[in-house]
Amino acid sequence: MKGKKIMVTGGAGFLGSHVIEQFKEKGCAELIIPRSHQYDLRDSSVAFSLVKDTKPDIIVHLAASVGGIGANSKKPGTLFYDNAAMGIHLMEAARLNQVEKVVICGTICAYPKFAAIPFKEEALWEGYPEETNAPYGLAKKMLLVQSQAYRQQYGFNSIFLLPVNLYGPRDNFDLESSHVIPALIRKCVEAKEKGQERIQAWGTGKVTREFIYVEDAAEAIVLATEKYNGAEPVNVGTGEEISIHALASMIANQTGFTGEIVWDSNKPDGQPRRCLDVAKSKALFGFEASTTLKEGLQKTIDWYVKNRMTE
Repeated sequence: MKGKKIMVTGGAGFLGSHVIEQFKEKGCAELIIPRSHQYDLRDSSVAFSLVKDTKPDIIVHLAASVGGIGANSKKPGTLFYDNAAMGIHLMEAARLNQVEKVVICGTICAYPKFAAIPFKEEALWEGYPEETNAPYGLAKKMLLVQSQAYRQQYGFNSIFLLPVNLYGPRDNFDLESSHVIPALIRKCVEAKEKGQERIQAWGTGKVTREFIYVEDAAEAIVLATEKYNGAEPVNVGTGEEISIHALASMIANQTGFTGEIVWDSNKPDGQPRRCLDVAKSKALFGFEASTTLKEGLQKTIDWYVKNRMTE
């Protein structure tokens, strides 16, 4: 890939910044990072002009409107429109401008609510996603449909990856829109500092999730960009699940918070279980996650404590 011009949408964001670093480590010198305040990819003419003017060989599409359960509940229409429009316009612009390859990052939210554990890629169409994040998940899944349709009709090379829940340095720690790991880290760190005896967590804590450290996810995306050219979607994860209750206890222990975690069962839990079958990513492009949850949590906590803005 050294001689290729690679565009990474969302390249200044949480996942994208780590992907950019790994492309640089591979010796990729020509990297294009369009910023959302300059290029609104929801506008088809903007997406077309961007691709036409920059002439990338490869596009890695990571730009997304995202959030936790709260954000998904408050803005389902926004999340559906933004994510569908950005991807649809960008892939069409890539096709019209003869881009060699497009890499689309989907989401685990695309899986059916009651998919068998572990989630196999073949189960994507066996039911409706969990309601609170279905609009986001379905918008992303439409890009898989587009990707396969373009391959069938035009011979267009695009691949579709399904990363599990991400966490790590540079994550979003805003309690209004963050996912569970950064939210719990922030709550525990602040409660410890203020001497508070309890923190509140959403739901029952009984549901399970799988998490992948952001640098591992970035490695998978770069490997797939380099080595995978197939039509079928591929899971990106660790293959290990943990209950949110156990996760909260781990985070409390690693941040030094010794108080009580109070579960607000009036708040939604989201999908009952999430755990991926990750055999294909190993077989098709040689990816295996290397960071344990404990290691990744400690790196994330250390980064947050060092870099956060305090009032």
